[in-house]
Amino acid sequence: MKVALAQLNSMVGDMRGNAQRILNAVRAARDRGADLVLTPEMSLTGCPLDDLVYRPALHQQVQAALHHIQSRVGAVVVAVGHPLQERGRLYNACSLLQDGRCLLRYRKRRLPNYGVFDEQRHFRPGRRAGWLDLAGVRIGLTLCEDIWHPAPARHLQRAGVQLLINLSASPFHIDVQEQRLQVLHRRVAETGLPLLYVNQVGGQDEQVFDGGSMALDHCGTLQLQAPQFVEGNYMLEYDQERLLALHDPPLAAPLLPEARIWQALCTALHDYVEKNQLPGVVLGLSGGIDSAVTACLAVDALGAGRVQALSMPSVHTAAMSVEDAGQLAQGLGITLRHIPIDPLYNAFTHALMPTLGDPSGTLTGENLQARCRGVLLMAQANHAGLLLLCTGNKSELATGYTTLYGDAAGGYAPLKDVYKTDVYALARWRNRSGAPIPARTLTRPPSAELAPGQRDQDSLPPYAELDTILKGLLEADRSPAELAREGIHATTALQVLERVHRSEHKRRQTAPGPRITRRSLGRDRRYPICSAYQES
Repeated sequence: MKVALAQLNSMVGDMRGNAQRILNAVRAARDRGADLVLTPEMSLTGCPLDDLVYRPALHQQVQAALHHIQSRVGAVVVAVGHPLQERGRLYNACSLLQDGRCLLRYRKRRLPNYGVFDEQRHFRPGRRAGWLDLAGVRIGLTLCEDIWHPAPARHLQRAGVQLLINLSASPFHIDVQEQRLQVLHRRVAETGLPLLYVNQVGGQDEQVFDGGSMALDHCGTLQLQAPQFVEGNYMLEYDQERLLALHDPPLAAPLLPEARIWQALCTALHDYVEKNQLPGVVLGLSGGIDSAVTACLAVDALGAGRVQALSMPSVHTAAMSVEDAGQLAQGLGITLRHIPIDPLYNAFTHALMPTLGDPSGTLTGENLQARCRGVLLMAQANHAGLLLLCTGNKSELATGYTTLYGDAAGGYAPLKDVYKTDVYALARWRNRSGAPIPARTLTRPPSAELAPGQRDQDSLPPYAELDTILKGLLEADRSPAELAREGIHATTALQVLERVHRSEHKRRQTAPGPRITRRSLGRDRRYPICSAYQES
C-alpha cells in the first residue's frame, strides 16, 4: 500500500479553496500510485477555527465540500479533517472518502484545553476508536492530541490495527519537533505498530504550523521526515510492517535553532500578509537591532519590492542611527523615506503648553516623540494600504518598555515572542548570508533615543539577566524566591515580575505576532488587568 502524507497550508474558512488543495494533493499522489492520501487535522476548514465553528453556514459549506471531494477522488482513499455537527453537538472529526462514499468517520477522543488550545470550549469528545481495512491492511485513525496519550493507540492495537495514523495541526514552538518525535517513539514502543504522522504547515494569526510530518516503522526507526515549513506530498510504501520512504532524501536535514526560528517568523509574516490580501508592509527603521531584524524578516518573507520603511529622526537621534538605517535599507534594496519628527513634536508641545507646560525632559515628552512616529507610520500604511509592522520584542513587551500608540502601533509584530538576546542571535545568524545589518547596530548599547544619552539599561536590567528572569517567570512559572535560589538577585526578579503585572493592559492592546516559545504573551497567557495580587 502506497501512502502520501500531504503537508498542506489550509486557509481558515476557505472550504472551496481547501477542498481544491486536497484534490490537487490527491491527483499528484495518484499519479505516483498512491492508495491512501493523509491530510492534516481540520484540513478542510483550516485551523484554529475558534468561534467560527458556531456559524451554521460553515457546516453547510463543510458538507458541500466533503461531497465535492468524495465525488472526485476516484479509487484513492483520502483522509480529510473537518468539524462535524451531529445531533446538536460539535466534534473534531476526520472522514475517509473514496469514490463517492464516506468509508469511515472518526471523532477525536482527546481534546486539549491548555496553552493555545480551547477545544473543550468547542467540541465534544468522541467515544469510539476508528479503524478500517484497506488494501488488506487494518489502519487506525487518531487526531493530533489523541497520540499524545497512550490509551487511543492501545485501543487500536487491541482491535487488530496494523498501521497507526495521526492527522495533526500541531503549532510550532522552538523545540516542539523533538517533543513530537519522543511522543511518537513512545506510542510505537507501547504498541509495536508503525506510525504515520502528518502535520499542517503555514501561518494563522498568532500561530505558525511547521509541518515536519514523519513515519516510524514498528521498531521506532524514523523512515521519513518531511521538511519543516514546506508544503508537499511525501510518499512511502507499507508492506507487512515494513515502511519504505519513496521521497528523496527520506530524512530532511534538521534546521539549526536560529534557522528554525527564522523560518517560523518568515512563514508567519508571509502568510499573514498573503491570507489578508495585503500588498506589502511598512516599518520604522531606527538604526537599532529590532527594526533591522524586522526589516530583514520582511524582505526574506515578501521580497524587497513589498517592503517600505521610514526613518524618523529627532534631536535625540544619533547621526550613526540615521547612517545605519540608510545602510541597511540600501543593502536590502528597500525604499527608505526620511521624515524628521521635530516639527511635529514642537507643534504638539506648543498645543499642550497651556495645560501641561513644557513636557520636554519628562516621560510624557518621550512618549510624545514615539507617538509622533506612530502617526507618521500609520499615515503611510493607510495611504498605501500596507500593513504596519511593530518592531518591538518580547523582553520589551513583557516589561511594558513600549509606548502605546507609539512604537506599539501597528498591525503585526514579528518579534512579539522573541526575547532581546534572541534578536541579537538571529541578527548574527542572518548576517552570515550577506551581512545586511551594520556591525555598529550589533555592538552599540540599545537605546530608544528619546532623551539625551538614554540607554535601555537605565530602565531595565541588562538583557541577558532580564531574559533569564523572564523565561523563568513566564515560561516556567517560577517565583522570584525560586529564581534567587538559582543565582538571580531576588529584588531584581521581584521588580521584573511587578513590571510584567503592571503592563498587562498594554499587552491587551498590542498587535498579534507569531508564537515561537512554549508560552507566548498572546492567547496562552491570560492574566487579569485589574488585580491586587502581589508575589510573597
